Amino acid sequence: MENPVLHTESLSVGYGRKIIVGDIKISVNAGEILTVIGANGSGKSTILKSISGQLKKISGTVYIGSKNFDRMSRQNISEKISVMMTDRIEPELMTCRDIVEYGRFPYTRQSGILSENDRLKIDEAMRLADVYKISERDFNHISDGQKQRVLLARAVCQEPRILILDEPTSFLDIRYKLELLNILKKLVREKNIAVIMSLHELDLVQRISDHVLCIDGEKADRYGTPEEIFSGDYISRLYNITSGSYERCIPELEAVKGTPQIFVISGNGTGINIFRRLQRMNIPFASGILHENDIDYFTAKRLAETVITEKAFEPISSESFIKAKKIIDSCQKVICCIEDFGTMNMLNKNLKEYAEEKNFLINEMQNV
Repeated sequence: MENPVLHTESLSVGYGRKIIVGDIKISVNAGEILTVIGANGSGKSTILKSISGQLKKISGTVYIGSKNFDRMSRQNISEKISVMMTDRIEPELMTCRDIVEYGRFPYTRQSGILSENDRLKIDEAMRLADVYKISERDFNHISDGQKQRVLLARAVCQEPRILILDEPTSFLDIRYKLELLNILKKLVREKNIAVIMSLHELDLVQRISDHVLCIDGEKADRYGTPEEIFSGDYISRLYNITSGSYERCIPELEAVKGTPQIFVISGNGTGINIFRRLQRMNIPFASGILHENDIDYFTAKRLAETVITEKAFEPISSESFIKAKKIIDSCQKVICCIEDFGTMNMLNKNLKEYAEEKNFLINEMQNV
């Protein structure tokens, strides 16, 4: 099993001697995103400040790799952890590049002089965060969405193993929320870093997180995958929703581009969780054969590289069946989410049987 880049033991956080959240167990690996959720005032920011060293913990231990956080030097910590909090900054007469350059200070020591390598790291981070084109603009004269991306670039060029973000999508409209989280996902994939963050937008938590930590009252109540957390009525109970109800929302992150590696046979909502898990794992996939009025179709067309479709209320055609078989031959891995096949999608049953004959059928996410 991979060793976590950060984990905690018997961690309790708060202010003074007052515990806000106790017995916190966190474990995150490189290339993973852990999201902390809970009601306002539940202690999410307190946890993030405590594991990053901005706030003294009450008890317990935080480990960076195998090292006890309390026994590490400030220099060593700054080279391992980068932090992006919600506080708005309003620097005077500073360009976006000036802001990003601060991320290299752990490496410039007291001189503050940037080397050629430092400047290359700054350029790389700004390109990754899609702010290179505005590098010379005044930081105070750009949009909130651009500011968040500049601050993310600053955190990235610090070259951390762990990135901690407190509500990075605050103050942003849905366009900038999705842009920022897509950039964050790309960062995790390309740099293989671990991300620990808090988010309020539960629909986005489901899309981007590998694991979710739920804070309820004075305790860490539940820890698991999005599929485990967002099931049944747990979220309604976590947020004490007594008026109305919680339902999943529509926004999705970008599809993973490339030749499909897996073919997913699904329908009637059975494939949605698999689609999102494959997207989070950065695996391009194909889906089908889906009717255009099927629940899975609306998610598949956003997340799948290829979707084999059939018109609503029509039986699956032989043409669609042949297309699907060709893609299955190319993928050589098939996940079937359907147990019972009806008259209209009987050819999907034949696809499953074809995959079984070819020994392409895999058990959900095993052997992916």
